[in-house]
Amino acid sequence: MIQRKRHSATPTVRYRLPRHRCDVGLRRVLLCLAVLAVAGCSSGGDWRSASREPAGIAPDPLRTQEAVLQVYGADAWGWRGWFAIHTWIAAKRTGETSYRVYDVIGWRGYGGQPVMRITRDHPDRYWFGEKPVVLKEHRGAGVDALIDAVDKAARAYPWKTTYRVFPGPNSNTFTGWIARQVPELDLDLPLSAIGSGYHSAY
Repeated sequence: MIQRKRHSATPTVRYRLPRHRCDVGLRRVLLCLAVLAVAGCSSGGDWRSASREPAGIAPDPLRTQEAVLQVYGADAWGWRGWFAIHTWIAAKRTGETSYRVYDVIGWRGYGGQPVMRITRDHPDRYWFGEKPVVLKEHRGAGVDALIDAVDKAARAYPWKTTYRVFPGPNSNTFTGWIARQVPELDLDLPLSAIGSGYHSAY
């Protein structure tokens, strides 16, 4: 009589998380996100009273003869600041006694205004309570030409009246656009500059 050999290989065991546990896990994640959002929006801060004072970072234009170009970033307002920054550009040409600020702010659009603006202002204002940092700086010889290139690129920005927090176009889309149009800036924005890589047909 021929005996057949029995295979002793251990069968593969597949473990599948019960569906009700998946639902519970998903609910917990959504609850955590909701709590974070509420906590960020009700952190006791009020954007209307949050500081917009100059931070004292930029060279004093009344005492600085040379051209200055700076790119700033600060934590975004509210809960978004836990993972995202807001960016803008400030510049003054040789001999100028004030800075010109280039930026995009979404709520300008609520009143029918363009979201992009170029204006004389303090370059290093707190971003609604958040102190800015300099992401890039150019000073001295050759910077006037760089400022001219930035100004030209800003005026050609294709989304002057359009703003979306995600995926863009937003304030970081504007700064990223300038960086691509003016590679001499040598500007690499951090990952927290969400929207800086936004591309669309224009």
